[in-house]
Amino acid sequence: MLLVFGSAKLLAELLERLNQPAIVGEILAGVLLGPSVLGWVAPNEFLSALANLGAMFLLFGVGLEVKSRELLRVGGTATLVATLGVVAPFFLGWGILLLWGASQIESIFVGATMVATSVGITARVLSSHGLLQERSSKIILAAAVIDDVQGLLVLALVSSFAKGKVAVLELTLTAALAIGFTVVVAVWGARTMGKMVPRLQAGLRAQEAEFFLAMVVLFAASLLAVWVGVAAIVGAFLAGMALSESVGRRVHDMAHGVTELLVPFFLAGIGLHVNLGMFRDPSITLLTAVILVAAILSKFVGCGLGAASLGRADAIRIGLGMMPRGEVGMVAAQLGLAMGTISQNVYGVVVFMAVATTLIAPPCLNLAYRAILTARRQEDRQAQRPPGP
Repeated sequence: MLLVFGSAKLLAELLERLNQPAIVGEILAGVLLGPSVLGWVAPNEFLSALANLGAMFLLFGVGLEVKSRELLRVGGTATLVATLGVVAPFFLGWGILLLWGASQIESIFVGATMVATSVGITARVLSSHGLLQERSSKIILAAAVIDDVQGLLVLALVSSFAKGKVAVLELTLTAALAIGFTVVVAVWGARTMGKMVPRLQAGLRAQEAEFFLAMVVLFAASLLAVWVGVAAIVGAFLAGMALSESVGRRVHDMAHGVTELLVPFFLAGIGLHVNLGMFRDPSITLLTAVILVAAILSKFVGCGLGAASLGRADAIRIGLGMMPRGEVGMVAAQLGLAMGTISQNVYGVVVFMAVATTLIAPPCLNLAYRAILTARRQEDRQAQRPPGP
């Protein structure tokens, strides 16, 4: 814990001094400590548990800053963004692996690993700059939730193909549960929590009762999300959004403190999975480069086209915000490896793609939002000037 947390914060500080996103330094800390460089720390269950908690608290904190009705207003655009951002990477990844000479099932599985967006990375960047209330940010968050549900269905379908049998009833039930859970919490969660939390809090005598009620909601929603088949972080985000209008500032501050403790394990954990040794093989290096370019362009172009009606600036921001694959891509790759549908080399390619898109996204987002951030700084400077004579 000392090595991972200390190194992550040290490199985050270094990157900040170089005018680069701190999040990049925290991921690079994992690469540096991991098996590919120093070999001091290897991925294990304990670090994975901390990383999962970090991702959950990160998305919970983001949800606390977002009101469900604001996300529902951009639901149509977000659905189009998410759908194009799933279709384009899937078919591009599938086609590239077929041309490379892989089997049909391995090619399809690689396409499936490229579809899901890691909302935690983009959310961290947007939250750190105070950009969560921007229109493009709301669309990114809503699209990432929809993207996760769609990615789950693609992965479930591909896994069924790999097993040689497509269970239509099981897939339909999974889809219905995942969509139903997301819609119910998004639409009625805030209203329900607004009635329940004050009543429960009034009957409790324990200190910080509101905070521990929020934690129960967080873990319950995350557990339900996993049970219906979507990622725990989606449940955590929906829990935060449901509580956003019913808990006080104290809960926000305490959740932020826990987030700052745990998120470095989530970010460094992504870097720990990088295997630089695979680049000794020129053919694997070439495949990795092609897959990485395809992963970047497919999300940028697909999601950007889905947001084209909002104007060029917002379309670019949304395309870049949907780019990182992070831990979501790695989980899909691990599933393919465990099922024997993808080789160890291809697994390494997918993991590198997931980490590289995660590293590239933060500096790109900083550039995309630079005009907004510059305008805010100018407004702040003007507000601080003393009034004229």
